[in-house]
Amino acid sequence: MIAGIDASNITGGGGLTHLRELLAHAQPQKAGFERVVVWAPRATLAALPDRPWIDRRHHPALAASIMHRIIWQAFSLAPLAEKARCDILFVPGGTYPGRFRPFVAMSQNLLPFSPAERRRYFPSAKWLRLNLLRHSQGRTLARADTALFLTRHARSVVEATLGRPLPSVGIVPHGVSEAFFCPPRPRRRLDTCAPDRPFRLLYVSVVEPYKHQWNLVEAVARLRRRGMPVTLELVGGATHPPSRARLRAAIDRCDPKGDFVDWRGHVPFAELPAIYSRADLFVFPSSCENLPNILMEAMAAGLPICAAGRGPMPEVLGEAGSYFDPESVADIERGLHAALADPDLRAAHARAGFARARRLTWSACASATFALLAETCRRPSDVPESAPAPAAAGERP
Repeated sequence: MIAGIDASNITGGGGLTHLRELLAHAQPQKAGFERVVVWAPRATLAALPDRPWIDRRHHPALAASIMHRIIWQAFSLAPLAEKARCDILFVPGGTYPGRFRPFVAMSQNLLPFSPAERRRYFPSAKWLRLNLLRHSQGRTLARADTALFLTRHARSVVEATLGRPLPSVGIVPHGVSEAFFCPPRPRRRLDTCAPDRPFRLLYVSVVEPYKHQWNLVEAVARLRRRGMPVTLELVGGATHPPSRARLRAAIDRCDPKGDFVDWRGHVPFAELPAIYSRADLFVFPSSCENLPNILMEAMAAGLPICAAGRGPMPEVLGEAGSYFDPESVADIERGLHAALADPDLRAAHARAGFARARRLTWSACASATFALLAETCRRPSDVPESAPAPAAAGERP
């Protein structure tokens, strides 16, 4: 068999990491595939691993505007896949308007399917884009021969938006890079910390409305007013101006002298393992995730974790962490105080999280993904070509 991959809208970020790691760890021959044809922009193709069974394909439309790409997907990709003798098409980008069958579509972005989280962006161009993605990705997932999700939570959210269960579903989580794995270290007691040897909290994430860095800053300020020698390192760039301004205002208000908050901005991916290794506790107050890769990295780094009790965080972290309400400063303070006061609990959580992360490998992800593609290939298609778009009755911005 031959598998095709539509990577026409994958240019960077988590999508590119997934595609690169998937192909680097795949052994498609074990699932019955002799060749994998990848259509993508030139920069994406250049980032893929060297494997003899990868057939890289580029088209001029993929270097043009988004409208050119959509038209290419709708009208040109199917004939190209048929000419390449593809038996199945994999769409990791989540949107495919073309006619090729069978195809597997992957959902990697849950924001379009989360009305309350989308409303945080209203009014803006991103709010409009998220609403357009809700329709395009929802329609694609409803039409797909198999819809592939990263977590059970993501499946439930998307099916609730569509208003019905999908006929064929797979759940395959991403893996964690080996670079992040570090066995848990002995946990520091708070009474051994001091202003010159503070207890170091870490949060790695982009600054967006649903990431709630400003609430974390306020909660840490409250802990310090209670005499706890804690500091907070924030790692992540800010491309959403209102969120950047909100975080800067919180830092200026709570830490005007720069005593305990260090916002480092964007950091290259290769530097993150060293940053995790310096922390004493990882905090993750995000209220919307599909699969929280950063949380998985912190688990692999052997860190105890306090996280938002929302979305897939309890599914991924399980009993290996403690939880709080990310929209309540008081509850974040409560969760952090409880973790700081109990080094034995932190140690137990770190060990359990590390063990869970060990099961999240890219090899397992690649094996399960290609097995699902092969199974979909062999199954007669019973998904209607024309599927209704997701309902949005009564929804307001």
